[in-house]
Amino acid sequence: MTDLIGRHPRRDLFGLRIDAMTLDEVVELADVAVRTRRRLLVGVVNAAKIVHLRSDPLLRSSLLECDVLLADGQSVVWASRLLGEPLPERVAGIDLFEQLLARADRDRRAVYLLGATPSVLDAVETAVDTRWPGARVVGSRDGYFDASQSGEVAASIAASGADMLFIAMPSPKKEIFLGTYGATLGVPVMHGVGGSFDVIGGLTRRAPARWQRWGLEWLYRVLQEPGRLWRRYLTTNTAFMVLLLRERVRRTTPYVPTSTTAKEGTAHE
Repeated sequence: MTDLIGRHPRRDLFGLRIDAMTLDEVVELADVAVRTRRRLLVGVVNAAKIVHLRSDPLLRSSLLECDVLLADGQSVVWASRLLGEPLPERVAGIDLFEQLLARADRDRRAVYLLGATPSVLDAVETAVDTRWPGARVVGSRDGYFDASQSGEVAASIAASGADMLFIAMPSPKKEIFLGTYGATLGVPVMHGVGGSFDVIGGLTRRAPARWQRWGLEWLYRVLQEPGRLWRRYLTTNTAFMVLLLRERVRRTTPYVPTSTTAKEGTAHE
């Protein structure tokens, strides 16, 4: 996919090279990946990940290994413009998830769902069957398996013949799994969808479009779960603003991939 990805510009932001692509462009690239059976590992960044990657080498490594890295956060898009490295638009992970399911529905593509709790996973499968009936769910597994079962899960994915793998597991479990087994899965499109399973399954509500345009989707989440989330977002958003001010003065030296996959890390969505 390198030749096709290279046709799109990249922006140097916070030590990362983020692809300046629209949602439609990413969906078309995924189409090519499925048709040619070439890997497209999709990564997304928001303010929280930009803050945490500085101290979490596993998270940082997982982002650098992605074939496409996108801005899943309006604050990152605004920051790109302030820093003179403008991104065309926000490409939210859940929007990409839904668009890829729509293509799977249209073209009868095979998908594998990995992550969340068994009840959430059941709700997602029901939603896919209802909203995208042409998408063929050829396998699923909740995210509550231990390291000794990882090989079995990877073998199940490889045997499924899936065109797309959607992963809703937290870091570092997701990164360790992909770092260990990703090359053996044989799935062209792999997309870490974070908390999107909860939204697709109807367990949580997504912010209205106006809140999304204003960059307040995080606040909508806090209002739904204030006790759990207010401190996290206050700390993260403040740290991101500090990083942005520093970046205007002196840019972060670009990070480079490392050959070693860490086995420990801090959990982030």
